[in-house]
Amino acid sequence: MEGRAPGFASRDHRTDHGHGIEVYVEELKGASDKSNSLLAMAVGISQKKNVDNIVRKFLIEDFSIMLFHYDGSVDGWHDLNWSNKAVHILAYNQTKWWFAKRFLHPDVVSIYDYIFLWDEDLGVENFHPRRYLKIMFSEGLEISQPALDPDQSSDIHHRITIRNKMMKVHRRIYDFRGSLNCSDESKGPPCTGWVEGMAPVFSRAAWRCVWHLIQNDLIHGWGLDMKLGYCAQGDQTKKVGVIDSEFIVHQGIPSLGGPSVTKALHRSVDLRSQIRRQSTAELEKFKERWNKAVKEDKEWTDRFVKLARKKNVT
Repeated sequence: MEGRAPGFASRDHRTDHGHGIEVYVEELKGASDKSNSLLAMAVGISQKKNVDNIVRKFLIEDFSIMLFHYDGSVDGWHDLNWSNKAVHILAYNQTKWWFAKRFLHPDVVSIYDYIFLWDEDLGVENFHPRRYLKIMFSEGLEISQPALDPDQSSDIHHRITIRNKMMKVHRRIYDFRGSLNCSDESKGPPCTGWVEGMAPVFSRAAWRCVWHLIQNDLIHGWGLDMKLGYCAQGDQTKKVGVIDSEFIVHQGIPSLGGPSVTKALHRSVDLRSQIRRQSTAELEKFKERWNKAVKEDKEWTDRFVKLARKKNVT
């Protein structure tokens, strides 16, 4: 079946946000009167200046803004002249994916054509939101991300995210080093059909699928990026891409948590190790649940595996 993952649901569908969700829905509808796109970010007060730069870029284009405050500081943002135009949601020491699962339900954000689910440590000097969306639409992309400037970004993990100055959009890379072997024959990540989790952009239809992939209890989202292509409403080698002409800088600033992280800055190595251990454990759980869902969903077939097999036969 097109445009969906196997019957993949979170273990626990209980809502743990209480009365706040009613307030949130009312504010979100009011904020969407002039916009058809949403920028949502998990933010901490230490990145206030950078977040201000990002938000101003998007407000110029009449985007709705939603900020997930993970450090307990909301009042510290009120001096910014756009603060009352944004939706503010507070939960201590939570990640972007934790917030997204609880507050970006597809029915709630169905008023938006596109959803930007971004990290707070991105440089946007060379990025223009409306121009970006025009390219995304004209190229028929359902899931995308802006390319990363390799000269200024301090945190690049995957070659496919690097900006190609000669292109407007790229959908795959060619790399024959080691076991990667990315070629025209490649049908999936990390060679094609893939974006990274720091700055994804989703169409409405893609987000409805992606939301179901996010697991309530796996807050770091590891493994999710490798499966996003199944939500691309078609061939992930065509519907997922990296936009080169509108690019960003990834500053790579650790930002998970609130006061506990601030106190632990002098122990940043230990903190990162702890987060990595938890993320690795979550990745294994995600894989287990995916494999279980594939086995149990009798109506779902992996079209990308079928395409690869067909290509090999011919």
